[in-house]
Amino acid sequence: MVTRYPLILLVCLWALLLSDSSSTAKTEDCSSIDSKTVKVEAWMSKQYEKNLRQIRNEFSAMGNTQVTLWVYPAKNPSRIVAIGSCVPAYIGRHMIRRAIEYSGGVSSLVNQGFFSSNWIGIGTSLFSENSFRPVTQKQLIQLMDVSLDTQQFQKIYRQLTKQRKKVKAFGLLLNNPKLLDSP
Repeated sequence: MVTRYPLILLVCLWALLLSDSSSTAKTEDCSSIDSKTVKVEAWMSKQYEKNLRQIRNEFSAMGNTQVTLWVYPAKNPSRIVAIGSCVPAYIGRHMIRRAIEYSGGVSSLVNQGFFSSNWIGIGTSLFSENSFRPVTQKQLIQLMDVSLDTQQFQKIYRQLTKQRKKVKAFGLLLNNPKLLDSP
């Protein structure tokens, strides 16, 4: 009996430490854009393959970005965009405009819990459909409003990418297997 109490105490302490470390990991401290650049990865249609250097310059026009362009193996890349939680609004808007121009539009936005806070993905097909949400043209216009500061931009982005708790799969309504506790 006496040996159970130290074991119970040890398990309780371990659980307390685990919950404390997970709660601090969720609060993101965004570094200055000057100290940590934004990584941009964009998948481009084959029709733009000859102009990649010029397009890379367009993507880099806002500064403080590291741009990598990939040629999509099929005709057109997906129209999915992911914008990290530490990306400034002016860079996010610029990348959405580039996505509209070079990826044929934006149809979905990815929840920020699935990728790095200083990363942008354009035309990406890296995420499952339960990780992103469809976006309307009206919602995109709201997100691209130039009067929004970074906090407002990020708040709207998070609202637009809030995950569903239940998803359709195999003709049933099931729990979302990709549901995050809180992004």
